[in-house]
Amino acid sequence: MAIITIVPLIVVLTLLFLKVDMIIAGLAGGVLAMIIGGIGLGEVNKQFLEAIPTMLTITVPIVNSAIAMAVFKSGGYTAALMLAKRGTKGKVEYVSAFIVILLAAATYMSGIGGGSAMVIAPLAFAAVGVVPELIAAMSLAAAASFTTSPASLESSIVSKLGGFPISEYVSTMRPYWLLFVVVAILLAFFGTKRRHMGFKEEASDEYAQLSNAQLVKITLPAIFLLFAVILGPVVNNLVGIEIFTPLVYMVVTLALIFFCTKFNLNESVEAMIDGSTYILTRLFQVGIFLGFINVIAQTGTFAVIASVAELAPAAVVVPVAVLTGILIGIPAGAYVGSILTLVLPVAISLGFSPLALGFVTIGVGMGSQMSFVNITMQALSSGFDLPILDIVKGNVKWISLASVLLLVLSLVFA
Repeated sequence: MAIITIVPLIVVLTLLFLKVDMIIAGLAGGVLAMIIGGIGLGEVNKQFLEAIPTMLTITVPIVNSAIAMAVFKSGGYTAALMLAKRGTKGKVEYVSAFIVILLAAATYMSGIGGGSAMVIAPLAFAAVGVVPELIAAMSLAAAASFTTSPASLESSIVSKLGGFPISEYVSTMRPYWLLFVVVAILLAFFGTKRRHMGFKEEASDEYAQLSNAQLVKITLPAIFLLFAVILGPVVNNLVGIEIFTPLVYMVVTLALIFFCTKFNLNESVEAMIDGSTYILTRLFQVGIFLGFINVIAQTGTFAVIASVAELAPAAVVVPVAVLTGILIGIPAGAYVGSILTLVLPVAISLGFSPLALGFVTIGVGMGSQMSFVNITMQALSSGFDLPILDIVKGNVKWISLASVLLLVLSLVFA
């Protein structure tokens, strides 16, 4: 009977591997669970209606993501890259490093790796050209950022399933986010340097015609938002007053977009509202999927898996879970959020700490950066004008090495 209860989960994973939409995969598994567990339609409907609002009440990530997308659209990141290109005076490896910093910061603020890559990859290609190490570094920085961001779907899922505040998860994982971002920066820098590349010809766009002072002005909204998201909580604790709240930095960032860019006030607000579409859609999608997963959970699936996992030596339980996340992320990388709803309940039932859950989450993110169906990978393929097969091949070596580092960290610290 224990083996039978795992069948719905295997069906869901198989369908995800075959690139079937996550809701269809969840429905198929849910129907099987109903048959196996004798679960009625009333209970399924209850789980369905409870799971969706659970995800849609994650308001701070929604707000942060929407504001960050408004900064994207107003040109803040384009202006920052242009400044970096001018400031390095021909040292293209420094621009490569800055591109990784820019992508990491943008992804961390917005929580959306694919959205960040869609904006920054074409700029990187225009400035530097095709550098495999830079592409791999951007993938690594994106994975580390969207899996630990205060604005991401993934962090929201970890927080909800783990039953702890998202701020606790974010602060716990921030040192490891910074570590992997530094690794990505070094990879981009030395990978570009050893290829002895020069700048590509500057594109004749509106930003190339602007002065440095004008570019700095356009970049101010991005600088302020980055400060508010990362250092705002620190400042709040130091002064004992909630100064940097989502409401405050939303208003200030929109005001800066209005005063510092070509967007008028209406356009600034509309850009923010449009920017919320991506995360709201994904939260709704994962909410439906989670409803079906909760039905599967009622048959005892995750308890069975946890009982098997407990047989592993305690010292390697976390690394084994991280490795599982990496391996699942490779074929099913388009659905990182849905993968977490499958993997994390097992980890939670084993008593994993927020840090251990974070390592598993980063592992799924890294696996997704070797996936043909991941949105970030598709954005990099489009931005660098390369077949996605080449992107995957170039990433396998470096992301695999980063995954080994993650496994060592999980073994030592979790």
